[in-house]
Parts: sequence; C-alpha cells; structure tokens
Amino acid sequence: MLAVDSTGSGRAAVGRVAVLAGGWSAEREISLQSGAVVLEALRRRGVEAHHIDPDERPLGALGEFDRAFIALHGRGGEDGVIQGALEVMGLPYTGTGVLGSALGMDKLRTKLVWRALGLPTPAFLRLDSEAALDRVEAELGYPVMVKPNREGSSLGMTRVNGSAALLEAWRKACRYDREVFAERWIDGQEYTVSLLGEQALPVIRIESAGVFYDFDAKYRAAETRLHCPCGLVALAEAALAELAAAAFEAVGGSGWGRVDLLRDAEGVAWLLEVNTVPGMTDHSLVPMAARAAGLDMDELVWRILLSSWRSRGLQ
Repeated sequence: MLAVDSTGSGRAAVGRVAVLAGGWSAEREISLQSGAVVLEALRRRGVEAHHIDPDERPLGALGEFDRAFIALHGRGGEDGVIQGALEVMGLPYTGTGVLGSALGMDKLRTKLVWRALGLPTPAFLRLDSEAALDRVEAELGYPVMVKPNREGSSLGMTRVNGSAALLEAWRKACRYDREVFAERWIDGQEYTVSLLGEQALPVIRIESAGVFYDFDAKYRAAETRLHCPCGLVALAEAALAELAAAAFEAVGGSGWGRVDLLRDAEGVAWLLEVNTVPGMTDHSLVPMAARAAGLDMDELVWRILLSSWRSRGLQ
C-alpha cells in the first residue's frame, strides 16, 4: 500500500474525492459553506475533488469516487446515516464511524455514557411529555437549558429562568426533535476543544454577547469574541484538552471533531456535547484552532482527509 503522509506526497493514492455537503438537515446552508471551503482546499493540494449534495444527487453517483470527505452537518450526515451507506458501498470516508456518529449526535445518550464513565456533565431531565415539565424545578432548579436531543448549531435551544417560560421553550425544541431534555444551567465560561487525530488543538474560549452561544452568535453576531489563546494557565488548558479527548473517545469519536465544555467559577469543567463533523468555514472554530497550531486550511483539510484510511482499516 502506498503510504500517505501530511506532506501530500501520497496524493496519487487519494484518487477522486467526493466532498459531501448540503443534505437535508436544518444546518444545510452551513454545510454548503463548509463543503465549498473543503473543496477549494483539496483542489489547491492537487486533489481531484468534486462537490456532491446527497439531497440533489443519488448516492449511486458516489460509485465513481475513491473516497468521501463528509462535510454534512446535522441529521443525515453527522448521525451515522451517511456513514452507514458509505460502509455498505465500501467507500472510505473521513471522520467518525457509524456508531460514534450516531451516539455523538444523540446528546441524551452521550450524556448517559459520560455519566456512566464518571465524566462530568450537567444534570439533566428528559422531557418526554408536557407532564414532565412539572419535575424540572424540583429535580434541576432554575435556570435550565432546554434542548432538542438531535440537532446542531444550537438550533431550538432556550435558556429558561422560571416555570412561566418552560412550556414555550419545550414546544420550540419539539419543533426540531421529538426527544427534548432540560439541562441544569452552569454559570461559567464556555470553551471548545478541537481534536485532529490524536492531537488536541489549542483551546478556544467563547465570549458571546448573548445569553449563550446560539445560532446567531455562531454565524451572525459581530459581537461574538473567540479567544485563542484561551487565557487559561497551561495546566488548566491541558486538563480541558485531556477531558475533551476522553469524552470524544467515550462515544467512539475518531479522525477529527470538537468537544464543547463549560468551566465554572470553581474551575470545574462540564461536558456539553460532541461534534463529529464541525463547521469548516473560514470563521469556524476548528480552523481557528488549527491556525493557532500552525496549520493553514489546506493542511487541516488534508489531514482530515487522511482519516478516510482509518474508516476502512487501512491505517
């Protein structure tokens, strides 16, 4: 087998690459932006890459490709669905496999795994009916964050400060997923750790002008501030990176991804969620962390592409 390394000397072994972007999730537009960036980065490295939107072309079109770079966010792309299809087709793909993708997209079950392993995550309560709302105050207290279980980009999420606003927040979350839960609010600073292979990239501290880092703060608000270096002392930053790596491994994550955390006033870190196909636009968090580690977009995309060997047991 021809070795493939980060210098690009194995480009001949890559073959034709399908950049999967778009799809049918609520994050479609962000996925298209990520895919466009990935496509251009691969082409600058001399890779024959082509954009494929699974919502517009049948998966049979992938038969003419040698591997797939998954830039699909949310359902259908980040939840094991496309990974399963590619496994059946025998087509190598980037990132986490079927089980890890499905679990990572499922916030509730991810939290159950973390809790079983003794990894810190805020207390939570599944809201499987309107009647369950009556248990929130007694079991979690206020404020809480109400979340749809399987959705990304903070879509459908609401901070609730008291029982009067809980019903509307639950109904809003239900519009995105039939499974909804409430999570105890943690006062603290938000951090994110990007993972590339076995490497944790520099930690980013997120400073949002709003109540939390919601969709507008991620993609629209000029007031959002992203700090890298994150401002923590080296030992504290290393502890966050170690926790994020353990959390990613716990759900079966591989290749690349991102873990979001909160750190409270006492310095205790709390795991929030896993992203197995994070955003790849020029202003996204993973590329920012990569730049801080000395990796430009072309090198970052190339290294992610190398994870497609792992998906077929070739690396």
